[in-house]
Amino acid sequence: MKKTAIWIIGLLVAFLGVFTVSAEEATLTLDDIVQKTNLAAYYGGEDGRSEVNMTITDGQGRTRTREFVILRKDVEDGGRQKFYVYFKKPSDVRKMVFMVHKYIEKDDDRWLYLPALDLVKRIAGSDKRTSFVGSHFLYEDVSGRSPTEDEHELVETTDTMYVMKNTPKDPDSVEFSSFTMWIDKKTFIPVKIEYLDKRGKKYRLVEALKTEMVQGIPTVTQSRAQDLLSGGKTVSEFSNVKYDIGLKDSIFTERYLRKAPKAVRN
Repeated sequence: MKKTAIWIIGLLVAFLGVFTVSAEEATLTLDDIVQKTNLAAYYGGEDGRSEVNMTITDGQGRTRTREFVILRKDVEDGGRQKFYVYFKKPSDVRKMVFMVHKYIEKDDDRWLYLPALDLVKRIAGSDKRTSFVGSHFLYEDVSGRSPTEDEHELVETTDTMYVMKNTPKDPDSVEFSSFTMWIDKKTFIPVKIEYLDKRGKKYRLVEALKTEMVQGIPTVTQSRAQDLLSGGKTVSEFSNVKYDIGLKDSIFTERYLRKAPKAVRN
């Protein structure tokens, strides 16, 4: 009798847990999903640091690698951010720096430091949809695309995913006609993003291949971007990820484009 009672209680707990999740899910609006997805993808913790090993494979199967460190500091949750990317390997990109001051209400400020020329180059807002250091990721993939730039539509809800179609408000500013995101219901991490060209044909795919909990925060630790036309792909592996490390604002200034801060050299 006692075992039966415990079994029944267990069923009730499981049922109530499912009911609570379902009730919470039912109250989510499309705007809620957009906001939670943006926060999960780009705003983990108040700041963060990760080391990245990137393997670029072209359509003929030839590979090359990039190793770099990314620093991120949030100015406001879901709003302004600062990014600092310092390259360590190979030798032709060593000490190169990519820095972004991300805004919501206007175009981002972007800088690229080229050590071979000792040149600091401002990157125009129109360049954010170009290749990130020769990879299949784009500059915009690194710092994120503002949700305000697109119209959003929830096209499907499954047991585990929200499927959301995103259409640019200014179609002439981008090379795609729309992109669809498969968003994990538990973590709100986009696990797959599929892009359509102007003719409505799939041409680009970005995926989160591996997600882990780091300091209680869902974190993508392996991702892949594919060019579906050429067959090329880039895989990024993230290691030594840390959040809330107290990065100083001064790191994200032009002063440190030529002189790397300790936070990337450690």
